[in-house]
Amino acid sequence: MAVKIIRQPKKIALIGAPSSAAAFQPGSEKAPAALRAAGIVERLKNAGFEVTDYGDCAPRLFADDEEHRRARNLPAIVAGLNDLKVHTEIAMKSGALVLVLGGDCAQSIGLLTGARRYYKHLNLLWFDRDADLNTPASTPSGRIDGMVVAHIIGRGAPELVRFFGETALVREPDVTLFGITRLDPPEQEFLDKSPLRHISAEDIAAKGAAAAATEALTHLHADTREFVLHLDLDVITQEEFPPVNVPASGGLSFDDVRASLKKFASHKNLLGLDIAQYNPDKDPDGTHAKKIVELLVDVLSARLAALETPAPPAAESANAQVTDKPAQTPEPPAAASASAPTAEATASEATAEATSAEATSAPAEDALDATPPES
Repeated sequence: MAVKIIRQPKKIALIGAPSSAAAFQPGSEKAPAALRAAGIVERLKNAGFEVTDYGDCAPRLFADDEEHRRARNLPAIVAGLNDLKVHTEIAMKSGALVLVLGGDCAQSIGLLTGARRYYKHLNLLWFDRDADLNTPASTPSGRIDGMVVAHIIGRGAPELVRFFGETALVREPDVTLFGITRLDPPEQEFLDKSPLRHISAEDIAAKGAAAAATEALTHLHADTREFVLHLDLDVITQEEFPPVNVPASGGLSFDDVRASLKKFASHKNLLGLDIAQYNPDKDPDGTHAKKIVELLVDVLSARLAALETPAPPAAESANAQVTDKPAQTPEPPAAASASAPTAEATASEATAEATSAEATSAPAEDALDATPPES
């Protein structure tokens, strides 16, 4: 019989996604190591969390790739997403909140795809200065980081649009953009016609960060639907946080981002969070890495306080089920802090799950497709 994933408020599953393949310049592939060096694991444990560190995926590095100017570095990006997807599937099954340290923005596709292994429907909260709605046909740069949301909703390069195996990884009405200040003309034209919701940095400043975040959760139908949160650190004004790939003035203050994240992270239906665009090459003494760690610990401590009373079993979402034996927290690899599980081991586990699931039946209205998504 199908078994639901039991959410574990005190558990965090940590995954490193050291990639700059989708980015506008090198450096972000060093972010997971820099955040670990700044004490992220120890600080979270001291805050009361049980942290399982699944290590890092294999590095995927920035390259100009002048042969594919409309969609640069696609093979490296897809390889990285396959790696992150398998890590996420294992971590998500444990019931922990999945925290992905990146890296470039494309990692969100891997996080979402891994979560869709167990959840039929997901919503996406995109906390970013940019809408990332360009496609290879409209891009001014060819960098996938400027196209991630477009690919998530099913528009763009076939290698990424079909990564999950369905037309859209997340439907347009189920995406909320939060904090945007930069839109290319084709993105604005698309957004004017799309059911995709958006809240600008100007609106957030006018309403107050906490109130605007509450409104965003309402748009997201977060009370009835699980969601994933993406945070691009360039949403913070460069005067307060400069070490990102494409910094800019304006946008949101560090305090605005903190207040918003506390609202988002305290919601029971948040499944995973990925952090993108911190570039250690622009932070030689690690000062801003410590600021990120302090931000995450503060925000996730607020989540722990909000969720310290477990919800009764009847309140668990029917959207999530594991189609094999009851979920158990997987043991991390022996050298998790330094390296990821081997591709052969993780792929073997995912295949074994799918084989077991094919012999399992579940109610049609609740059952998930037990076969891992195509990639």
